[in-house]
Amino acid sequence: MFGARSALRRLGHAGGRSKHTLPDLPYDYKALEPIISADIMHVHHDKHHAAYVNNLNAAEEKMSEALAKKCTQSIISASVAIKFNGGGHLNHSIYWTNLSPNGGGEPKGDLLEAIKKDFGSFESLKSIMSARAVGVQGSGWAWLGYNPKTQRLQVANTFNQDSLIDTEGLVPLFTIDVWEHAYYLQYKNVRPDYVKAIWDIANWENVAER
Repeated sequence: MFGARSALRRLGHAGGRSKHTLPDLPYDYKALEPIISADIMHVHHDKHHAAYVNNLNAAEEKMSEALAKKCTQSIISASVAIKFNGGGHLNHSIYWTNLSPNGGGEPKGDLLEAIKKDFGSFESLKSIMSARAVGVQGSGWAWLGYNPKTQRLQVANTFNQDSLIDTEGLVPLFTIDVWEHAYYLQYKNVRPDYVKAIWDIANWENVAER
């Protein structure tokens, strides 16, 4: 998971024994209402994302110890924990910045032209990506990514907390979190309503910068 590891370093793990930290939200907890409630934001950011950060730091400590002891089983166990919690930290850090109280509407400029080129229209992209998000069985993510090999935009899914660049080789641009903790307190089991609503707070400026 070298791609994810380099991304994690950019998220505040400068090297050595420094710790990963929970990033602040770029807006107030209630800023995304009524699409996403303040209650969900507090639980999602302060509890779930924080847990990924804390568990990632603990797993990296265990990895250091395992490498020092040259214990293969411990190295494998730590690797699994780093992949899961590192992916959770990375994915959520993208998700928060992909959203904005001033978002919604259509993207502009080069991003919109790329979407039209690869999907036909923005509405077509929304339809395809929404279907992929709603269709995730269990927990996971729907993504709009950039494929460096084909130089095209592409929609994909990742499951659990897998990172997009490691599983699909795509540069992450925009994501929809469909773990139940992202929406259940507000939308209950009606995931399609959450997916439909989230487009109204999509931060296309952030997506274009990626």
